[in-house]
Amino acid sequence: MPNKRIETLKKQLGYTFTDPALLQRALTHRSYSTAHYERLEFLGDSVLGCIIARHLFATYPQLSEGDLSRARSNLVKEDTLMRLAQQLDLGNHLYLGEGERKSGGHNRPSILADAMEALIGAVLLDGGFDAAEKFVLSRYIPYLRQVDLLTLGKDPKTLLQEYLQARRVSLPLYTVCEVKGEAHAQDFRVECSIPALNVVTQGEGSSRRSAEQQAAQLAYAKLNGSTV
Repeated sequence: MPNKRIETLKKQLGYTFTDPALLQRALTHRSYSTAHYERLEFLGDSVLGCIIARHLFATYPQLSEGDLSRARSNLVKEDTLMRLAQQLDLGNHLYLGEGERKSGGHNRPSILADAMEALIGAVLLDGGFDAAEKFVLSRYIPYLRQVDLLTLGKDPKTLLQEYLQARRVSLPLYTVCEVKGEAHAQDFRVECSIPALNVVTQGEGSSRRSAEQQAAQLAYAKLNGSTV
């Protein structure tokens, strides 16, 4: 890895490693070397869950245990970690074997998420828990400002149901309007109707459930922010 690139990454991290070998290991995929990041990933996964749980508990006293658990689960999942890794341009700093590199491993969500966890584990070993917590929160707090923890992780049908129940409105009706294709590759079109609010939406998907979720998402988007 060219010195200029590693220096750029160090600045983005906001943390200086006492032992640079830990940083290199955190960026090394198993396809490149036997000295890869998987053990650091295990450590990072554990400490990340602890840091996020502690931050949520201290910062959001209004959230119930269920809301805290759901928020933590979604904040440490692959998709979130991948986004944080992309912000650091981590993929372009990874050591990948030739085959993995040619197949686009530097953009693969699972690899980016694993490397992000490994990086957290490396900071923990290098600087201790306080350093790891500072690093994690520096990445997560800006993200938390952009999301609603009360809805984070809830599927559209659940969100719509809770919205309507809070306003004592009858639950939506889901009706299959059309099914196309062969039995092994069907496409569903489902209508979601809320007569009391004069709302009707339609969703499509490869299963009835996915079509219902899309229709519910469209209905929720129409209603969200309005008053009953």
